[in-house]
Amino acid sequence: MKLSTTLALAAAASSASAHTIFLSLNGGAVGDGVRVPTYDGVRKPITEVTSNDIACNGGPNPTTKTSKVITVQAGSSAKLTWRHTLTSAGSDVIDASHKGPVMAYMKKVSDATTDAGPGAGWFKIAEDGLDSSGKWGVDRLISAQGVQTITIPQCIAPGQYLLRGELIALHGAQNAKGAQFYMECAQINVTGGSASKTPSSVSLPGAYSASDPGILYNLYSGQKTYTAPGPAVFKC
Repeated sequence: MKLSTTLALAAAASSASAHTIFLSLNGGAVGDGVRVPTYDGVRKPITEVTSNDIACNGGPNPTTKTSKVITVQAGSSAKLTWRHTLTSAGSDVIDASHKGPVMAYMKKVSDATTDAGPGAGWFKIAEDGLDSSGKWGVDRLISAQGVQTITIPQCIAPGQYLLRGELIALHGAQNAKGAQFYMECAQINVTGGSASKTPSSVSLPGAYSASDPGILYNLYSGQKTYTAPGPAVFKC
């Protein structure tokens, strides 16, 4: 049996319990300012990129409302914590076979507690895909005990935003609608931004196509490069 087939079968066998959740920001309590799922059992990932669920999760994984808005300083580092379940320990992040990119987006909103997420205004602020050594963003996330560290752009306008952490698992992405999307949204208030630049933005859903090379992708083909879906990372 070819190695690629063996890896594919192993990934499929572990997929039922290999989900992951962005559940806290900057060391806060689980769900305190982050819209986490209401159900912590075996969750179905988002696989339909044209669904409204691609913005902040939902559908088969309804998220819990939270009244908190987390204050973050423009230009500062933010730490998004990912875990396999709402109560997992630090080493329990996601199955290692679920390789793929780890990204983050933001959306300017008037009220982070009421904006549902879907629609225009999203811009990408971080992207960690495949490096020259063959390591993926997911590999580095696991090594970091599930902590995704990003920088809040200094040049954006102050005010309220949704901060969307996203992980795409590519172990089944060689088939149509086989890529698994995991995401949640944090509610944040950015202070100290210079407002010197207005990011160009995209819609979610809308920014992704099922045929994008970063979504319809054969993890086992030996490809050495990877192009993440969505827009380029916004930089000040």
